[in-house]
Amino acid sequence: MPSLEEELFPSTPGKLHRHHNLMNRHINRCFASTSTMFLWALFLIALTASYLSFQSFFPSSSYTSSYLHVGPSWERQVQASAAPRRDSGLSVLVTGASGFVGTHVSLALKKRGDGVVGLDNFNNYYDPSLKRARQAMLNEHKVFVIDGDINDAQLLARLFDAVQFSHVMHLAAQAGVRYAIENPHSYVRSNLAGLVTLLEACKSMNPQPAVVWASSSSVYGLNEKVPFSESDLTDRPASLYAATKKAGEEITHTYNHIYGLSITGLRFFTVYGPWGRPDMAYFSFTKNILQGKPITVYRGKDGVDLARDFTFIEDIVKGCVASLDTAGKSTGSGGKKTGPAPYRIFNLGNTSPVTVPTLVSILERNLKVKAKIVEKEMPGNGDVPFTHANISLARTELGYKPTTDLESGLKRFVKWYMSYYGYRNHANKSER
Repeated sequence: MPSLEEELFPSTPGKLHRHHNLMNRHINRCFASTSTMFLWALFLIALTASYLSFQSFFPSSSYTSSYLHVGPSWERQVQASAAPRRDSGLSVLVTGASGFVGTHVSLALKKRGDGVVGLDNFNNYYDPSLKRARQAMLNEHKVFVIDGDINDAQLLARLFDAVQFSHVMHLAAQAGVRYAIENPHSYVRSNLAGLVTLLEACKSMNPQPAVVWASSSSVYGLNEKVPFSESDLTDRPASLYAATKKAGEEITHTYNHIYGLSITGLRFFTVYGPWGRPDMAYFSFTKNILQGKPITVYRGKDGVDLARDFTFIEDIVKGCVASLDTAGKSTGSGGKKTGPAPYRIFNLGNTSPVTVPTLVSILERNLKVKAKIVEKEMPGNGDVPFTHANISLARTELGYKPTTDLESGLKRFVKWYMSYYGYRNHANKSER
């Protein structure tokens, strides 16, 4: 009988294909409108100015604690963790490694013999103890996670000096749609300034690593055409989070065009599963249902149920690993481009949207507890009424094929949740 951990983290990431076609016409449509590009340029300038005015709150000395711990022992740990254990194995820097997706991707890569080094700043957007628990699990699997920030250019320079990474899996970001109303500058700092700092480090390397990074399905914004396709226009973001992810796509395109960085952007659709994020609805619903607290279920215009293309974490991991495996090489050397490099964008979803009330019903069955539901009209805080992924491009180029439906995935999440938070039975309603 496999352990719970073995069940959650399969050693075989899935079927991977190598195809390198059909991309240019999709990408060209995304960047075809000159007026749209001009508006986005103005938008980026405004966001950058906002960050520069704000960064006085973050003096350069705020990163020195990470850099001061760098030394011979640190370098040996980094190099040992980065060394592949299989022929032709990858050496991957995973940012946001103690986050939800980052942990799963790091484990999948390490288990098949790739070298993995993690980087995470362990911020308090949600409970840092969950991130530390993920870090402990990664440490058990010989994945060294550096406690540092992607805005720390000195730390990144030392890290890239220590290891010649073949790939960077950039998953560090300020997540969440609604939190932007409370702390907008955190999105500019992480999703824009942090992205640029990392790309600057990557483009200066010789050879340059290939970069795979997490965009978001949120870039589709107020798009009403379904399912969402990579060739759709994404010029109407509904939240600051979405706007920074869209800006990230423009920024990465620029580094691809000027410096020859191989870039793959992944638009994730509502990822869920074991070790997930407490700010996500399925996670907070589970907590409140078990504690006998009411849950708020929002409805869209005219009382329409909200729907999401919920995608299980293992399916997302398969897409991430396939993106790394099929990423073409960067063509720059020390910041100078020598030829065109691949630029790709993929949807990673389940292509089967499910309404939020259906999600609640599945949780009720698995928890064997009836939810106390409070229905409210969806506020104008950046959320959208539905998401639906067209994954035909990822299927063709990556061999991506999601296999887990919401019923099966939530069953596995609940099993993990009950174990992690110490629920022996439904009579014990207090989390440790």
